[in-house]
Amino acid sequence: MSDHLPARLPSEGTLRDLGPLTWVFCKLAARRQRIPRVRLFTTLGLHSPLLWTWLPHSGYLLFVGKLSRKDAEVVILRVAHLRNNEYELQQHRRLARTRGLGPEIQAKIFEGPDADGLTDRQRALITATDEFVVTRGVSPETWATLASHLNRAQLIEFCFLAAQYDGLAATITTLNIPLDYPD
Repeated sequence: MSDHLPARLPSEGTLRDLGPLTWVFCKLAARRQRIPRVRLFTTLGLHSPLLWTWLPHSGYLLFVGKLSRKDAEVVILRVAHLRNNEYELQQHRRLARTRGLGPEIQAKIFEGPDADGLTDRQRALITATDEFVVTRGVSPETWATLASHLNRAQLIEFCFLAAQYDGLAATITTLNIPLDYPD
């Protein structure tokens, strides 16, 4: 979100706006991250049924999918970078560090697939993510390279992961969801 644009929907997360179950979930999520509120959840929580159907899909991709957590963060960071989505970048820079992707490798992910120091697997993930986000598909050559690193289930999951975070970036940007962290 641009710092000068106001949020398009309230993101304070009041009990009245969210209802009791969603309000408790949002409070617990914020406490876990040690912040006053997770504005993505407090905003999406204004449509609680949608939030509760989206969370399992999103949670699966983020926490228990067939891709390694490190591979998932490579894709997510690249999507967030391509979409210039500071909200996703802020959240996932932190999470990626806990998954073994420190600031140096993150800088290489942002630089692109030709950056020195990336593994062949990371190059394949970044190249495929670039194509997926920019062209809405993956070329046969890139797919073959990606398929040499991922099994069939992981290939399917790659598509869902890239699409999930591309759509999420568009939603965050369109709704002008404020950042959760002051940095």
